[in-house]
Amino acid sequence: MAPPSYALFDTPIGRCGIAWGDCGLAGVQLPEASDRATARRLCRDWPDAREAAPPREVRQAIEAIVALLCGRPTDLSSIALELERVPPFHRRVYAIAREIEAGRTMTYGEIAARLGDAGAARAVGQALGANPWAIVVPCHRVLAAGGKPGGFSARGGVATKLRLLSIEGAQAAGASSLPFDAPA
Repeated sequence: MAPPSYALFDTPIGRCGIAWGDCGLAGVQLPEASDRATARRLCRDWPDAREAAPPREVRQAIEAIVALLCGRPTDLSSIALELERVPPFHRRVYAIAREIEAGRTMTYGEIAARLGDAGAARAVGQALGANPWAIVVPCHRVLAAGGKPGGFSARGGVATKLRLLSIEGAQAAGASSLPFDAPA
């Protein structure tokens, strides 16, 4: 398989990155401190990736991501993902996460229960922490027990997660006590 191409694009939360290959999106990256850092983190698994103009399907995915980040309810579940390098358990977790509509949330435990293993909440969290498609696989919509925010591996951590939930009209327990001014 050839290395993917990538592009950076503007959103209301900053410049995001998107990588694609022959079978769909290879990754989506939330903003880092600089364009260079965003591209580097996006392409960490594909050191030979090259910046390129996105094809039509990728431009459509970018438009949908931007619409969602502008606060317009947008369904991203039909965007094709390159899943070949993703472990089967992660695929199952991501499929459930993609069913969570904007403005709604689930807990790690609820996803584990839907997988048929109520004790797998920690494994669900680990899978979502490795999610290469932030926003498209909406790991920010998955909360800890009791509706608490839990962790988030993007720049800005939990503050970024809460900001994304706020844009979508959802709220996590304790969100009012945490800042929404995560770096864009």
